[in-house]
Amino acid sequence: MSGTHPHDHASHDHDHDHEHGAQDHGHHHGHDHGHGHPHAPAAGQGRAFAIGVALNLAFVAVEAGFGVRANSMALLADAGHNLSDVLALALAWGATLLGRREPSHRFTYGLGSTSILAALINAMTLMLVVGAIAWQAVLRLQNPSPVAEGTVIWVAAVGIVINGATALLFLGGHAHDLNRRGAFLHMAGDALVSLGVVLAGIAIVYTGWQWLDPALSLVIAVVIVAGTWGLLRDSLRLSLHAVPEHIDAAAIRDYLAAQEGVAEVHDLHIWGISTTDAALTGHLVMPRGHPGDQFLGRICGELRERFGVGHATLQIETGDPRYACPLAPEHVV
Repeated sequence: MSGTHPHDHASHDHDHDHEHGAQDHGHHHGHDHGHGHPHAPAAGQGRAFAIGVALNLAFVAVEAGFGVRANSMALLADAGHNLSDVLALALAWGATLLGRREPSHRFTYGLGSTSILAALINAMTLMLVVGAIAWQAVLRLQNPSPVAEGTVIWVAAVGIVINGATALLFLGGHAHDLNRRGAFLHMAGDALVSLGVVLAGIAIVYTGWQWLDPALSLVIAVVIVAGTWGLLRDSLRLSLHAVPEHIDAAAIRDYLAAQEGVAEVHDLHIWGISTTDAALTGHLVMPRGHPGDQFLGRICGELRERFGVGHATLQIETGDPRYACPLAPEHVV
């Protein structure tokens, strides 16, 4: 087999020449290993989580205290929302730390997949929190209560600054990392909630319409659900070993089939082993026999650079009918 493990650190290439003739066996194996950790988070990402957790935990305490003093259910609900996001950040942070663990005999891919679990749990938690906010908003629409608008406005304004600044910490590169994307969405959602509380407070000051607060909360809940749906969908797909969104499986199959000497490609599987790294396994039928480690190393390098597959494992077969591969049919897994 050919396994390629690209990493951000210095790579070490170990080429083992396993040149076999077509007459040896129906399966031939070649290895080209580059060792490192593409899925290991940068130190800056750990700092981002640490700063985010510290800032938001402090703000939760302040917001809850002022919520009680101002008799504001909006501030208390926002404090609860922020607390759930602090827990989500801590979970995502823990996943990044676990993702740095080296592979073991039991966890042969390491623990990078904990980032997928964290992204899924974060998305589900955010959906539940939004549901709770919407429910409270409906109850408040039925029975509005007066609040200290000035306190609400200023505390929520501070929340905009803190949540917005925290969201910016996770902005870079969040599109291809569900963990960072989840953290970004949580913090951006909190900033939106705080903005809604500020706007509702200002409007209540000038109109006296107490129902504006819960009504705006419902609008914000819809916005958060719209932004979180993609995260929930993608993390759920990755947890079911779907092909990552940014990888074109058909293009990879065509690329492998077009290589010189390849008569057939079958048993091709592509899945995410973390929120940032993907793995691939496949069988190449090459009637002329094993192509050599240089061929395999080039293919794995192309899969990494062109298609974003960091860990590729290819099995070489000659197509000898006496040793037909039982995994050749497309419907067989």
